[in-house]
Amino acid sequence: MLVTLDFAPSARSTVGLEWEIMLADPASGDLVGRAPELLAALEAESADERHTVTGELLTNTIEVTSGVGDSVAQAVDDIAQAIAAVRSATDPAGIELLSAGSHPFAQWYDQEVTDKTRYHTLIERTQWWGRNMMIWGIHVHIGVEDQRKVFPIINALTGFLPHLQSIAASSPFWAGERTGYASNRALVFQQLPTAGLPWPLQDWAQFEGYLEDMVRTGVMADASEVRWDIRPAPRWGTIEVRACDGVSTLPELAAIASLVQVLVESFSRALDEGRTLPQMPAWYHRENKWRAARYGLDARVIVDAQGTQLPVREHLAQTIDHLAPVAVELGCAREFASLHTILDEGASHARQIAVADASGGDLGEVVRHLIREFRSGPESSIDES
Repeated sequence: MLVTLDFAPSARSTVGLEWEIMLADPASGDLVGRAPELLAALEAESADERHTVTGELLTNTIEVTSGVGDSVAQAVDDIAQAIAAVRSATDPAGIELLSAGSHPFAQWYDQEVTDKTRYHTLIERTQWWGRNMMIWGIHVHIGVEDQRKVFPIINALTGFLPHLQSIAASSPFWAGERTGYASNRALVFQQLPTAGLPWPLQDWAQFEGYLEDMVRTGVMADASEVRWDIRPAPRWGTIEVRACDGVSTLPELAAIASLVQVLVESFSRALDEGRTLPQMPAWYHRENKWRAARYGLDARVIVDAQGTQLPVREHLAQTIDHLAPVAVELGCAREFASLHTILDEGASHARQIAVADASGGDLGEVVRHLIREFRSGPESSIDES
């Protein structure tokens, strides 16, 4: 039976944000599976708000979600209010909050899966890899007003996945080990079925054909189980970027959201003008993803179909300067300009490594650093205690 899927009406270049947050013991820094005792009240309190607070795969995680923002600032304000609501519950309960792509030393076998059928089904199917999904990320949704634009934009945006992955990279440690990767999460997450880079589909009909094949063969039940790094979100009428590690601070979330919004809008304008959007071979995208995961902002990436290579810092700086007028028109110039701060001062993976090196490899100190950053913003030095 042919699968047909509607793409919901959505206002162009609107913004929605999701942020996965860890719950930790303030003394040990280890994860605590206490989300179930907090969520009933938090979910009820957010029912009448623009933001939502929900659970996730593991009981050590709470996810906060914005409403539909007319601007990055509005969506970020929703997230800030959601975090404040969460803190009103976690502070009295003696629970600290932090976010990164991975926890520096927690072990998978100490974590509990949230008691929902879909999560148990996922773990039953994916086994060891599923149980090792101790990963945290951010998702950025951007509204697209025309279904015909979705896959041309996704294909062009895939060329910027290494840039997004690099500035968000925050998982250099895994289960107590230094991995040598800026984003170990990126390579772990793609082990799940239907995760990883998007297939280079050309239009909506091909996407419906893909879904028909996946449903018919039992790979997935519906489109919500497509876990690509960039995917259509038909229910919301958005393109959703899922490639980024959980960033450590709210300003970084705002900066990344602005980059996604500006890129999508710039591609949408090009389509309006009848231009063909750039695409690269799938093998370049795969290589770029690995390079960004390995080296973060020190990666050298492939930037066009001819195989031109540039340092990701350099190409991102060029992109920021070129698209700055679009950011002004979208009302996110301040957030967009702050991308230069990340380029200059480094992403979370570099800050975590610096803290570990300065403390003789003490990963407990790295957790304390992440807790401080989540509460107060990026730390400009590593000498505070």
